[in-house]
Amino acid sequence: MKNMRSTPPAAIIFDFDGVIADSEVRANLSLAESLTAAGMPATYDECLRDYYGHNWQETERRIVARYGRALPDDFRETHRARARARYMEGFDAVPGVAAFLDMLGSLPRAIASSSRAEYIGWALGLFGLGHHFGEHVYSADGWDRGKPFPDIYLAAAKGLGVDPVDCLAIEDSPTGAQAAIAAGMTVVGFCGAGHIVDRIAHGEMLREVGVHRLAFAFEEISIAA
Repeated sequence: MKNMRSTPPAAIIFDFDGVIADSEVRANLSLAESLTAAGMPATYDECLRDYYGHNWQETERRIVARYGRALPDDFRETHRARARARYMEGFDAVPGVAAFLDMLGSLPRAIASSSRAEYIGWALGLFGLGHHFGEHVYSADGWDRGKPFPDIYLAAAKGLGVDPVDCLAIEDSPTGAQAAIAAGMTVVGFCGAGHIVDRIAHGEMLREVGVHRLAFAFEEISIAA
């Protein structure tokens, strides 16, 4: 594993799903149900394996390539409604993230996510965390180049007015970690959300894409030099 930077970061950039929102189980269960209902049978494990970490545009490209036909015109809207219903059954933030954000004080921070900005805003409001980020929520939804390309992380750093090499990124997916690494950031591979059943194996997967260190809980992440 690469060494961590030797000085404190100038900013922290967070992925959203699986880092702030403990959402990946519900999201991928919902996607499997939506695909199956559309005549494209899929399981939760398949969805987590094949679409995890990507924006909707790349996810749709992968679905079309897999099944050899286009999604129904109303698929995304019906899937969104199904997912929202699942979220309302008991959606919550990742354990420890609220205390971690409180601990950051005035250190600049942003979200760089593959998800829709409207959903991120709704979830942050639900968790009572929106004040931590203000306008610095960056979404790659609608972009042709989502993660693993670095564009969304570069946009977040630019929005904060910070050089990407001075940023610490926190990512749970290999796809997202690759994006943050490509942006030149120091990357913590986070293994603390509910969708990660085998945390050791997931950590090894993140090590393989080049994260600088692992954290299995927010309490393990230090921003000191």
